[in-house]
Parts: sequence; structure tokens; C-alpha cells
Amino acid sequence: MTLKNLIKTHLGKELFKTEDGFVKVFGDTYTKAGILNEALNQARVEETDLNIPKIKAIEVVDGKWSIVMDYIEGTTLSELMRANPDKEDEYLGLFVDLQRTVLSKRVPMLNKLKDKMQGRISEAKLDATTRYDLHTRLDSLPKHFNLCHGDFHPSNVIITADGTPYIIDWAHATQGNASADVATTYLMFYLEGKEQLAEKYLSMYCLRSDTAKQYVQKWIPIVAASRLTKAKQEEDEFLRKWIDVVDYE
Repeated sequence: MTLKNLIKTHLGKELFKTEDGFVKVFGDTYTKAGILNEALNQARVEETDLNIPKIKAIEVVDGKWSIVMDYIEGTTLSELMRANPDKEDEYLGLFVDLQRTVLSKRVPMLNKLKDKMQGRISEAKLDATTRYDLHTRLDSLPKHFNLCHGDFHPSNVIITADGTPYIIDWAHATQGNASADVATTYLMFYLEGKEQLAEKYLSMYCLRSDTAKQYVQKWIPIVAASRLTKAKQEEDEFLRKWIDVVDYE
């Protein structure tokens, strides 16, 4: 396979558009096991009725592992929100409803979110007391088996010309508690400096799903701690501020 049409480079990956679809080429920082697990996650989610790109093949291109999938032509929800600030509430409502749809699905072969978070907290550079408190809090929260995207952000939603939304990037998909996924999205907005949007998102999600905001907030320190192991240097201090094992008032 010869790749010429480079779309962008992102986090050690090169993204190409081809005549047959889309190719994600992974750099040396990604392990073979991790790449195959990403493809397997996406293939398992394909078994739902969600609109997502379909995996076509796993190939080695110039010695690098690659995933070949459908190319979805359209505009990301992030781009639409930036271009049309007057429609922010409308687009945010669509985003929330899409997330609720994702979270309503079950994909029982995916890894468990709680297991992943327990492992991440153990690896985090936190003192033993803080790790113990976080492990205890996580263990006490209910075990659910919702499909969790793990990186649900407007940049991972593509709207096609006919208005159909597609959800991309299923590398972090797990099964677990819906509120953990919501807490993850909330923190991602904060990491971008979009505090007002984060609060508006959380309020809208909780209202539409009839979820207590306090319940989602219980997950925020746990999510922040689990993201520490993968955090950029500039994100580390911010995440540590959220790792407060004292319940929100």
C-alpha cells in the first residue's frame, strides 16, 4: 500500500485518506498489542447499531502497524461549534443525546472500565494514602456495564452532509459506569480551558438523563487520577487539583 494523501499527524499517528477509505498509521511509541486491541474494540462496537467507521483491514505499511477503515466525509462537531457560536446549545444538545445513546448500548466483550481505572491509579505517581482512598472510592461505586467511549469529545463526532452523526476513535472503549464517561468528557472540556462549556455540558447531561450531578462528581477525582499516567506535563498539575478524595459539597 502506498500512502500519499496525509490528512494530519496526531499523537504519534499519521492519518491518510485513500481511494478505499482511511488509514491510521501508528508510530514506534505504540505497541502491537495496543494497536490490535484498538482495532478489536472498534470491531466489537461495530456490532451495535451506532454509526461508526467500519474496520476493513489491519496491515503493516513501511514496517508500521496500520488500521484501514471507512473514511467518513463531514465536519466535526468541534468545528461546527467554533464556526457557529450562536448554535452552541443546539450542538451541545446533539452531543449529549449522542453520548446518552452510546451509553445505552452493551458490548459485553469489552474490557471493564473499573479494572482499567484500578490499574491506572496504582501506576499514578501519588502517595500511598491517596491511592488507597481512590481505590476504596472506586471499589464502592456501583458496577455498571454501559458502553463507555472513553474519549467522547465533539472532535470525535463527525456530521456528514446529510446531517448523520458518526462517532470515531474507539481506542479507549470499555464497559462500565456511564457517569465515569461523563466525568471524563467534563474534564476534557476543562483541560481545554472551556470551563463554562464544561459546566453547561454537565448540567445538560444530568437534566436530560435524570442523573444527580453529585453522582457524576464522585467520579471526577477517580477519572483525574486515572488520566495522570498518560497526562502531558502541562496537564499534570491541573489533574492533581481534581484528585480530592473529600466528597463534593
